[in-house]
Amino acid sequence: MRILGIDPGYGLLGYGIVDMHGNRFSPVSFGSISTAADAVFPDRLAEIYRELGALIEEYAPEAMAIEELFFNKNVTTGIKVAQARGVVLLLASQHALPVYEYTPSQIKQGLVGYGKAEKAQVQSMVKTILHLAEVPRPDDTADALAVAICHGHAAPGLSRFKGVL
Repeated sequence: MRILGIDPGYGLLGYGIVDMHGNRFSPVSFGSISTAADAVFPDRLAEIYRELGALIEEYAPEAMAIEELFFNKNVTTGIKVAQARGVVLLLASQHALPVYEYTPSQIKQGLVGYGKAEKAQVQSMVKTILHLAEVPRPDDTADALAVAICHGHAAPGLSRFKGVL
């Protein structure tokens, strides 16, 4: 199964594409989509749409896993991230990709076995599971790979479900 993991954002959106065979993962592509801070917001969303759409076309994932939106301080930033997330969900719908959502604690639990694990622990597990020489940078990229791996661990139990959880 090919899984696209997304760490949503509008200044920097992390993505990670992994293949899962049995209980083994291999990286396919990963990185981040960055938008210019001085660009008008609709143009930033359009950039995310174009770049992520091209990745979906090129790599043809079978499922999308995305981190649920969590914010508790800056409502304005949270709203903008939610709008970028909407662009991502629109792309999934346009490409008939089933979408699976995971909370930060579910992702930590899925990789480290502890829902309150530190970011460094999760990143270390991403590196280990994918047999990478170093932790992917920026953090958004490692987080997106963690979301994809989390879904891979959860997918066998989700085989009868499609769509947003």
